[in-house]
Amino acid sequence: MPPVFDTHAPKKPTNVSINSDLLVKAKELKINLSATLETALTELVNARQRELWLCENKIAIEAYNQLVENHGNFSDDLRGF
Repeated sequence: MPPVFDTHAPKKPTNVSINSDLLVKAKELKINLSATLETALTELVNARQRELWLCENKIAIEAYNQLVENHGNFSDDLRGF
């Protein structure tokens, strides 16, 4: 699946607030905060966009499912299983 954002866009400095003890532990473990945040945000953006797409297309999906339930799939006669 292609990324949902421009992976070549320039980086932009951003301030975030993080629990101080968690930040100390992450630094001790040499966790890259920027990479970790980008990974987490990518997963959240993907999930939210999927949810939004499903919501926007709910009526069409239900209509298609009803059509298949009523009339079958166009390839039903072609399957060998």
